[in-house]
Amino acid sequence: MDTKLTVAVLGTGIMGAAMARNLLRAGHDVSVWNRDGVKTEPLVAEGARSAADPSQAVESADVVLTMLYDAAAVEQVMRSAAPGLRPGTAWVQSTTVGVQDVPTLAALAAELGLELVEAPVSGTRAPAEAGQLLVIAAGPEAVRQRVAPVLDAIGARTIWTDDDPSKGSAARLKLVVNSWVIAASNAAGEVVALAQALGVDPQQFLGVLDGGPLDLPYLRTKMDLIMNDGLEPASFAVDTARKDAHLIVDAATGQGLKLDGAAAAAARLDRVAGQGRAKQDMAAAYYASR
Repeated sequence: MDTKLTVAVLGTGIMGAAMARNLLRAGHDVSVWNRDGVKTEPLVAEGARSAADPSQAVESADVVLTMLYDAAAVEQVMRSAAPGLRPGTAWVQSTTVGVQDVPTLAALAAELGLELVEAPVSGTRAPAEAGQLLVIAAGPEAVRQRVAPVLDAIGARTIWTDDDPSKGSAARLKLVVNSWVIAASNAAGEVVALAQALGVDPQQFLGVLDGGPLDLPYLRTKMDLIMNDGLEPASFAVDTARKDAHLIVDAATGQGLKLDGAAAAAARLDRVAGQGRAKQDMAAAYYASR
């Protein structure tokens, strides 16, 4: 089987740009589209073709990959792409969406004649740029084989959760993963804020944890961003984390759960976004304590 594919990447923000770049490095023919066309220019310099609109981007594509802000953006962009789509094209949908959004997107795939693979990813800027994301995917066996070269280019490994992407198993697992990521990042900010307020050197706190079971590399990374003014460029931006936090709360509410920590995390991200820090790294939630 020819592993060189024509791939259309719709959305070239932090994650989408990194995905497109790794697809190029793997030898695939890549077309890119972004609402802000300026964001595609570095990719064009590396060999991608920039499209004026989604429909032009997907012409002749074997695989369409969407990495957009939310489900509403995905639906809007894919409907705009419809005139250029070929029936039977594989659609790798990597945008993090809510549990309730998956059936809608599955219905859209059926309407457009596409073979859907639900494929949100776990990871931030650095692993995305290194092609080391974890892909959480659901899709039929036959389509898995077709999209394998794409998933192999963007990720270190793929966890398959189900044959039926309309069930939302991949989206559900992604929300569980992000609930931990957001909780840990918010905790890092609160630890720094509390230590500073009490006159404790945050490094002393890390010294207490050093080498023990609570000594997490992720905690150290986020604390370092806060203490060394490293919030830009973002690895995982406040506005995206905020969106995901509300999806997590909504998913829990739909199951009759009250997740107080998740709700508080969403509120902190809302507050810091209101301070004009929406494009900074999610560790900026530290400033919600002020």
